[in-house]
Amino acid sequence: MASITFARARFALGIALLPALLLLPGLAHAQSNGDGSIYSRFGLGSLQNFSSPQSQAVGGGAYAVRSLNYNPTVNPALWSDQVYTRLSLGGSYETVRATTDQGNTSQLVAGTIEALQFSFPLYKRKLGVGLSFQPFTQHNYRSRQGGPLPGANGSSFDQSFRGGGGLYSARGGLGYRINEILRIGASVDVLFGILERKRNTTFEEDDGPQEIRVSDKTRLAGVSGTLGAHLALAGVLTSDDALSIGGAVSLPTTLNGERVLIRSEQRGVSSDTLSGPIDGDVSIPWRGRLGVAYQPDGRWTITVDGLYEPWSAFSSSFSSPSAFGQGIPTGGEETLTDRWRVSTGTELVPAGDDQFTGYFQRVAYRLGAYTERLYVQPDGTTNLQTYAVTGGLSLPTALSGTRIDLNVRAGTRGTTADALVRDRFYGVSLHVNFGEEWFQERKLR
Repeated sequence: MASITFARARFALGIALLPALLLLPGLAHAQSNGDGSIYSRFGLGSLQNFSSPQSQAVGGGAYAVRSLNYNPTVNPALWSDQVYTRLSLGGSYETVRATTDQGNTSQLVAGTIEALQFSFPLYKRKLGVGLSFQPFTQHNYRSRQGGPLPGANGSSFDQSFRGGGGLYSARGGLGYRINEILRIGASVDVLFGILERKRNTTFEEDDGPQEIRVSDKTRLAGVSGTLGAHLALAGVLTSDDALSIGGAVSLPTTLNGERVLIRSEQRGVSSDTLSGPIDGDVSIPWRGRLGVAYQPDGRWTITVDGLYEPWSAFSSSFSSPSAFGQGIPTGGEETLTDRWRVSTGTELVPAGDDQFTGYFQRVAYRLGAYTERLYVQPDGTTNLQTYAVTGGLSLPTALSGTRIDLNVRAGTRGTTADALVRDRFYGVSLHVNFGEEWFQERKLR
């Protein structure tokens, strides 16, 4: 016979999970506090790429990297090797400095919840469960324009545009190890959220409205899925090395939703809904990822990864109101194009697998870089590119299986050519990864 026991610390960690899970709706509402790139005004917002603190520091890929310390969300096949019950929570802070072709600059800052991740093994190193909640897109921009009114004898106007909200992904699935070489996995991905846009216009005229406000909210929701696979080969070039190949495909889906448009005038303080809720749907294309990881020994890991999404096939039954100029475009419009991303990175753990050496020998040091073509074309012709470097430290703690990850990133996005905007961004993120063996099996002697 056998008995399964809980240690008090493990039980306390389990109880601590309950309020975190109950806070998911609040996290969705407060995903981003601040403003981001003006390019999040187009399409569905800025697409997010977070998978795990480890992958974020090595360029954002690591689709083939196996680890007992993390719960990577982009490839469910990697959930198969779990030993610990694991909880990970983290956020980031980013500064964006935008520059126009006229040399005008503005600085925006934003704090963001990056992910809440939970995973546990059903059978250790054989069958694992992964759960996560994280942003899918961010729709957080702010811009302003103004000037003289045509034929108004010197009167002028000032307009401000602002966006908020975004889409979120709640994911759950399984990873299964078929043998020492092959692992597979699958997840169900629930996408939902609200995209909100506001336009405020003020006038210097003595009569008529002093301020006109127009806003709309588009609520979307749908279900997709992700399939993943992983190959692990040992002794490829030397007796101590390892080569891994991992890939995942997120299936295309349709998000159903509704939009409401509201207008208010402030001199007469009148407000009305311009139309009732308009039902519609938005298509999300498939997303393919492929990565390679090579470990010449237990200290080094080198990664190369790629991503592709055919957003040129995007379609939407919601039209863009002329009051905003840009928003969710009609299907196949020239404002969206295919997106691709290439990243590379390396990780060094000087101690390798030795857990009894000095502290700084057990720290993981990471460095990476990536380039990405954005999926938006604001003028219909110019491709926008992102170039960035990443880095980070993974700090072990006194609790076995628990680590603290500190990551940084810096890069440039867009161009000042063709009356567009170049962003220079700098970000830092902090993640805490708790790990415990919740269940232990004791055999009677």
